[in-house]
Amino acid sequence: MAKKKIIILGAGLAGLSAAWHLKEKGIQAAVFEKEDTAGGLCRSKEANGFIFDYDGHLLHFQNNYTLELVKKLLKGNLVRHERSAWINHFGTFSRYPFQANLSALPKPIANECLWGFIHATNSRANSSKANFLKWINATFGKGIAKHFMIPYNKKFWTVPLSRMSCPWTDKFVPQLGLSEVVNGFFEENGNHFGYNAFFWYPAKGGIIQLPQAFEKQIGGVSKNCCISGIDLKKKEIAIKGRGKEKFDILILTIPLPELIRIAKPLPDKILSSLNKLRWNSIFNLNLGLEGRCQEGKHWVYFPQKDIVFFRAGFFHNFSNNAAPHGKSSLYAEVSYSKNKPVNRKKITKHILDDLYKIGIISKKNRVLVIDENDIKYGYPVYDGNYNRETTAIKEFLSSNNVITCGRYGSWKYMSMEDAILDGRQIASSIYGQG
Repeated sequence: MAKKKIIILGAGLAGLSAAWHLKEKGIQAAVFEKEDTAGGLCRSKEANGFIFDYDGHLLHFQNNYTLELVKKLLKGNLVRHERSAWINHFGTFSRYPFQANLSALPKPIANECLWGFIHATNSRANSSKANFLKWINATFGKGIAKHFMIPYNKKFWTVPLSRMSCPWTDKFVPQLGLSEVVNGFFEENGNHFGYNAFFWYPAKGGIIQLPQAFEKQIGGVSKNCCISGIDLKKKEIAIKGRGKEKFDILILTIPLPELIRIAKPLPDKILSSLNKLRWNSIFNLNLGLEGRCQEGKHWVYFPQKDIVFFRAGFFHNFSNNAAPHGKSSLYAEVSYSKNKPVNRKKITKHILDDLYKIGIISKKNRVLVIDENDIKYGYPVYDGNYNRETTAIKEFLSSNNVITCGRYGSWKYMSMEDAILDGRQIASSIYGQG
């Protein structure tokens, strides 16, 4: 194994984790990253005393191994938070998850949601995972589906929900029992539902502190490396302006659709599969503001059609060091795709107008810093083609000594912890070949 050359494309969390775990076994991998800093989307930037992440990135741990690893890497620069997540709808804020806190809603809507959930519970034998839309109605009932689950998910995924499959829902969508929903109908429900009930975040420096800690221990991450070609037959990569590198094993963490542009030879069947992959994109607006806003809230969901963003979060409530004293920093996220495009020339003004309109920020919150990030690959869309096409792609790549890893390489909806564990699993599988 020590004689085999392992190349990792992409220094996001998955690629860094794979390299770190390989090094733990005495195997040095070559890591190539197209940006000038490691981390992929798990990066931060500083502007006039504000620290912004490339969109919202919070650590949620279900596995003690990952928690202890991150604690070791960050050396005390890690703080645990109890989630304060909210939904803004019907002119009010209700706690997340929606179905556990119906008491905050107008009474007729709360009644509709509760009775719909009771009916769905009594009919659970007919529950269907045929598609995401049917699953929503069968799991939550027509009221919760109508007033939150359908409008929010249509806004987020940007595709008809009837065309989506739902293998990812068991982990990422809280599913409650009848007693929990009934309790939340009568009073605010403070129970910690869902995988993200608690989160961890660096006390200082933003989320980039984690990839930087990985990178420091790995050493030798090659940055500013734009991959212009992958020759699967010759087993070599071409780096723009830097020549070519041979590999025995290639760990791929870059988005699968990019292979259409850079990989060869690709059979027509695999090209067809790659062309069928779907995703949403995220326009992320970060703001540095005068004064404080939304004290105590970590993030808020917006299912309504007349608000352009689906979520806003507040960096200054993650860390006191994310904004200068007495100031605020927040992010807003707009989901878009070919099905639901955005006007890039107007989107920032649209977001600002809606933030003021809905009262997330006020006139006293004068905008000091604007930071725009257009993220092409947001979340892989699980449509009817997903299982068949991703399986064909991964089997083909595996037969050519290419291993997919992470959210974009594996083309899966993953948390940050999932990406770290995926890198670990890949490293273990490679080490086991030795």
